[in-house]
Amino acid sequence: MSWLTNTLSPVGLGWFGGFLTSSIGKKVLMALTGLFLISFLPIHLLGNLYLMSNDGGRDFNLYAEFMTHNKIIKTVSYTLYLSIVLHAIQGLLLWRQNASARGQNYAVKVTRAVGTNPRAATRMGWLGTILLIFILLHMYQFWLQMKLGNVPMASYGGEVVKDLYTPVMTAFADPIFVVIYVVSMLVIAFHLWHGFQSAFQTLGLNHSKYTPFIKVLGQVYSILIPAGFAIIPIYVYGDTMGWW
Repeated sequence: MSWLTNTLSPVGLGWFGGFLTSSIGKKVLMALTGLFLISFLPIHLLGNLYLMSNDGGRDFNLYAEFMTHNKIIKTVSYTLYLSIVLHAIQGLLLWRQNASARGQNYAVKVTRAVGTNPRAATRMGWLGTILLIFILLHMYQFWLQMKLGNVPMASYGGEVVKDLYTPVMTAFADPIFVVIYVVSMLVIAFHLWHGFQSAFQTLGLNHSKYTPFIKVLGQVYSILIPAGFAIIPIYVYGDTMGWW
């Protein structure tokens, strides 16, 4: 019995802890947190597009102020942080579980039965690890510095807000950071390419009528969203270099 099952047993939820720590439970939790993170990316992208407004950061800073002070959005944000942690932990646990089962005949048979490509699972583990490192660095560089008050202030019409635009633009003026950011978006694209449809499959949402549409939607999403993020630092860097 796992520590989670032992913790939840006194309140009658031991079965839930057992489910979450089971192989199926881990995959379901991965799918649910993955879909939640997928739904967040377009919203994050829309906000980041303000960086291309050429208004000195006004729209982006006001957007950031709203996102960090609206109570509903703050609640969603904390849910997002928890989802990132759970998704990463469950992903690493599944990766280790698959690695330990590799080479065992029963594991191969089960893998083939559920239609999972073991090589794809291995790639997802490596890609997920790279993304986790990127997310942690990204949050340290921007989110944590904002929380610690290590960013300048800006005033718009008498409203004083934290100036997140300046550190972001400074980072995007560094070609090394731009390359790292763009490569990370490529990693996200590959991760989404497999993860989008896989999440629906894990939840049993398969149908001969809808699955092909979900697959195409996932492929389009995995290209457009990362490309949208990647364009921003390229545009900002090009603007600082006078390319356009």
